[in-house]
Amino acid sequence: SPMTSQEDYMIQEDEWDRDMLLDPAWEKQQRKTFTAWCNSHLRKAGTQIENIEDDFRNGLKLMLLLEVISGERLPKPDRGKMRFHKIANVNKALDFITSKGVKLVSIGAEEIVDGNIKMTLGMIWTIILRFAIQDISVEETSAKEGLLLWCQRKTAPYRNVNVQNFHVSWKDGLAFCALIHKHRPDLIDYAKLNKDDPMGNLNLAFEIAEKHLDIPKMLDAEDIINTPKPDERAIMTYVSCFYHAFAGAEQAETAANRICKVLGVNQENEKLMEEYERLASELLEWIRRTTPWLENRTAEKTMVEMQRKLEDFRDYRCMHKPPKVQEKCQLEISFNTLQTKLRISNRPAFMPSEGKMVSVTSAWQGLEGAEKGYEEWLLTEIRRLERLDHLAEKFRQKASTHETWANGKELILSQKDYETATLTEVRALLRKHESFESDLAAHQDRVEQIAAIAQELNELDYYDVAAVNQRCQRICDLWDQLGTLTQKRREALERTEKLLETIDQLFLEFAKRSAPFNNWMEGAMEDLQDMFIVHTIDEVQSLISSHEQFKATLPEADGERQAILGIHMEVQKISQSYGIKANLINPYSTITTEELLAKWDRVKKLVPQREGSLQEELARQHASERLRRQFAVQANLIGPWIQTRMEEIGHCSLEVGGTLEDQMTQLKQFEHVIVTYKPNIDKLEGDHQLIQESLVFDNKHTNYTMEHIRVGWELLLTTIARTINEIETQILTRDAKGISQEQMHEFRSSFNHFDRENTGKLRCEEFMACLISLGHVGNDHQGEVEFARIMMLVDPSATGMVSFQSFIDFMTRETTDTDTADQVVASFRILAANKPYILVEELRRELPPDQAEYCILRMAPYSGPGGPAEALDYTAFSTALYGESDL
Repeated sequence: SPMTSQEDYMIQEDEWDRDMLLDPAWEKQQRKTFTAWCNSHLRKAGTQIENIEDDFRNGLKLMLLLEVISGERLPKPDRGKMRFHKIANVNKALDFITSKGVKLVSIGAEEIVDGNIKMTLGMIWTIILRFAIQDISVEETSAKEGLLLWCQRKTAPYRNVNVQNFHVSWKDGLAFCALIHKHRPDLIDYAKLNKDDPMGNLNLAFEIAEKHLDIPKMLDAEDIINTPKPDERAIMTYVSCFYHAFAGAEQAETAANRICKVLGVNQENEKLMEEYERLASELLEWIRRTTPWLENRTAEKTMVEMQRKLEDFRDYRCMHKPPKVQEKCQLEISFNTLQTKLRISNRPAFMPSEGKMVSVTSAWQGLEGAEKGYEEWLLTEIRRLERLDHLAEKFRQKASTHETWANGKELILSQKDYETATLTEVRALLRKHESFESDLAAHQDRVEQIAAIAQELNELDYYDVAAVNQRCQRICDLWDQLGTLTQKRREALERTEKLLETIDQLFLEFAKRSAPFNNWMEGAMEDLQDMFIVHTIDEVQSLISSHEQFKATLPEADGERQAILGIHMEVQKISQSYGIKANLINPYSTITTEELLAKWDRVKKLVPQREGSLQEELARQHASERLRRQFAVQANLIGPWIQTRMEEIGHCSLEVGGTLEDQMTQLKQFEHVIVTYKPNIDKLEGDHQLIQESLVFDNKHTNYTMEHIRVGWELLLTTIARTINEIETQILTRDAKGISQEQMHEFRSSFNHFDRENTGKLRCEEFMACLISLGHVGNDHQGEVEFARIMMLVDPSATGMVSFQSFIDFMTRETTDTDTADQVVASFRILAANKPYILVEELRRELPPDQAEYCILRMAPYSGPGGPAEALDYTAFSTALYGESDL
């Protein structure tokens, strides 16, 4: 206690108190030193003393001196000039000294009032010992030994200096010079000093101390040199002033370093926050630009345009989106790292402007939602357009065939040739007309087909449907007109039926048999040239089977052809036999034998052509099937591979074995394996593109689509990156908090032991058991109260679950020291020389330029009493650093 240590020091000083006499040389030194020491304090109150035994006699300046050096108020002094007033005031001073745990040995107020120099100097020495020396502590020693040890430490490296005491060790002045040079090498060139020039050394030290260190000159060099043993009290008093001058500066330097460290953390964190804000804004902007494009489901009119859309989407999936997935993942990692750094340095958590973290997450979900089904929609549209193109082409072919047939028929039906014809010719005209009616009926089916195709194009929303409808309408109108004209001509011919004549039965039979046969050939040619669209091998096989059945009917048709040609040959034979000279053109038929032969040759040529195109289609379908199988084989390997990697990462983060660095090494190996697997995904993308370009739309050989694989792959990349970041965060936490690997291992083992479901979180009762097992809470009522406090810390949202990160944060907070706002306030108070405010010039003097400006920019003006206009409030600034108030 102060009382005991004070007694010890008083015992050491006994040599001064044994008799009331004082060596005259010592008295002279004490008188000068003590007077200067008192004045160094009294000048702060705007006064001083001239004569030490006279100026303290009324007790007023003595009380003032005590108030200045202690910073406390003494009782109000008596203002009278009588002796008893003076005694009362001196007693108030002596009582105050006693109240500070000092025993005053045989010092009475009367002797002070009477001007007893021995008593007065003894009293002042007691004050110096108590207020300037007692609190000096170096390595558990204090007062005289502490001050001596401090001097020895500081002067140890200097030649010709050996401080063993507070008298003769200081006579040559080098010890004073060494003390100054140690702390302010700019003030003294120690190398030039000479041991044999004590007067020069002492005067140099005293003058520099007075001029640069604000330590008044307390001794004369002559007095020290001319005394065999200088006065210890005077030397100690003088040296204590050097201690306070330099120790205070060291304290200020320590405080400045602590503030620099705290501000450095703040500046680094602010940089990370700005970087996060910038990256988040850029990613949000990209998502906002991209989402409407994916949401736009307006179909294009042609296959080519829709396939270009599909290519754009493939570019987006393979080139544009992957870097953005990486960016989003990096953003989450930066956010977690920043929050960890803030948490470690007791700073408030970072809240991104306008909730950017939430915005990015929801905007990304919006993007993925828009993306979902886009590719499927594109493929459906392409399939629809393919069908439309096929139908439109079919419509054009059938319409062209029909228009070619119908061309000029109106003109033929409108002829009035029967008016000038003979009866034979009229009969011939009638037969010819019947043949035409038969032909007309045969074309009814094709007109209906054309109308049906037009109707289907209408229903499927064909882009050029107006032109189709116009053409179809023209065909139907002409067809109706032909029907009307046919009816009219028949009526006209029948009116002249009495003119009919019997004509050769063979011509009639030729006409009757050649027309159906001709129509059959036309139908066959149309069927053999008919377009087809198929998607499977079975559909092609079905067409091939139909074609084989058609080929089987050819011999029968060939028989009919030869029979019809036989009729023609018969006519030739008869005309030759009977010498008929008439122009023997068959009056009943427009079909010639040349025409029949040409059409038959055409049918014979079309059969192998049709066969070839069907075989080509069969080969194409086999190729598509190979593509499907090739894709399926890879997809069935890649899908489970991704799943296995996901499970490995999950197991790694749950395992305890080894250090965090071991886990990191294993995760980095996983990451390497995953990165080197990327070419397999790229190859699958290539095969997927081939399949789409071949217009293959389904695959029964695998349950994995390209979309499944892409989503799984992106999830795998995100998971490995996040898991590595979690371990980095744990390493960061461990290193920043100074936790040993063994402690971290023990925390992880305990946590995993009680996390029996491997959820990565502990329920309330599991967490309690974990803390009891670590010896952190007791298994009693007191332990339950403590546990309730801990739960509020680790689970502020009251979810009833504790994550490993919260558990680590709590354990490190309980087991390590942290920077606090109080420590920063205390540091600023040292820089401010114990004032409740700090000045701009003090900040600029004590701190590096950028950190000083950081403080000046952010500190509020000091609003307390007694502060000058430029005073700044360092207390509010410090608490704001730790989130306790708003800057």
